[in-house]
Amino acid sequence: MNSSSDPFVFQRSGKIAKNRIVLAAMTNKQSHEDGTLSNAEIDWLVHRAKGGFGIITTAATHVSKDGQSWDGEFGVFDDLHIGQLNKLTSLVRNEGSLCFAQLFHGGCQSSERLTGSVPISSSKNYSKGSISGYSLEACEADIYRIIDDFTNAANRCANAGFDGVELHAAHGYLISQFLGTKTNTRKDKWGGDLTQRSRFLIEIFRSIKNVLPESFIIGVRISPEIERIGIVLDDSIKLCSILTDEGIDFIHLSCWNAFKGSISYRNNSKTLTEWFSTSLNNPPPIISTGKVWSHKDAQHLLNQGADLIGVGRAAIGHPDWAIQVKNPNYDPAKPPFSVTELRKAMLSDVFIDYMRNWEGFVCD
Repeated sequence: MNSSSDPFVFQRSGKIAKNRIVLAAMTNKQSHEDGTLSNAEIDWLVHRAKGGFGIITTAATHVSKDGQSWDGEFGVFDDLHIGQLNKLTSLVRNEGSLCFAQLFHGGCQSSERLTGSVPISSSKNYSKGSISGYSLEACEADIYRIIDDFTNAANRCANAGFDGVELHAAHGYLISQFLGTKTNTRKDKWGGDLTQRSRFLIEIFRSIKNVLPESFIIGVRISPEIERIGIVLDDSIKLCSILTDEGIDFIHLSCWNAFKGSISYRNNSKTLTEWFSTSLNNPPPIISTGKVWSHKDAQHLLNQGADLIGVGRAAIGHPDWAIQVKNPNYDPAKPPFSVTELRKAMLSDVFIDYMRNWEGFVCD
């Protein structure tokens, strides 16, 4: 039986994570207006590496200037970003952790206020970030430009010392807008059945894989189900099968609650993680994330078939969670956290103010 403290080997690259615990990507709004990674955001991530996390994943970072979704979001769309990225990876490596960048484009969730551009998406979709309230449908030239942007961003990450990238195909951003039946109503080769709706993601993966060495890890984060955009469990399992055949290095399941079942199969007791670990032949490594707080939760997730444990909110208040979770009785305090506690955990005031949006997370 696997333990959270066991090392993990990524087979294609040969890279080794010192344990099974992954700091999941989390928005924190701490970086600069030009997309440069701030020292505050570096401090937040490095503090978790010092806290024993085997893999450190950055917040989502936009690969195209027109893909930015929120204030304080760092970018990888220009070489000017490489210096601070290299500072981050050097410090993380010094702690013995792997470092991944999560690459994304906001699509219809991009902000016209920040980018100066009307958001584009798989199809014309409702867009909170658009002044008109709607995105534009991406033309063929837009699609190929963004595939190139993902590839160039991954190349910058490799040059800056990252061990790999996580393609953000979850949470309703651009890649998942192409995957969803409600957000992708195209009639060309980029829309239609699952094979065609997944073409955008597959072409991004192939393009990155073609230009970067075997030692560079490429994974994908997905939302197994998003009703509002038309992503359903059966399609997500088929997508993972396609990605497995392509040679993906890992699949990261964004479950929100890793201990709940599927909304598509309400009478089945399988958790989302179990659906993937039992439905795929020779599945790629699975990271699963959602409401993991205690040693018992972590072990339960491994028992479901996850290979690695993604930790989000617990890592905010408990930067040494990865060290402490080795204790079978570890069950750390849940929110609310005081401002003093969060500052001690290396959150800037900007990050703390953002966390106030999460009901009951911060107390004064």
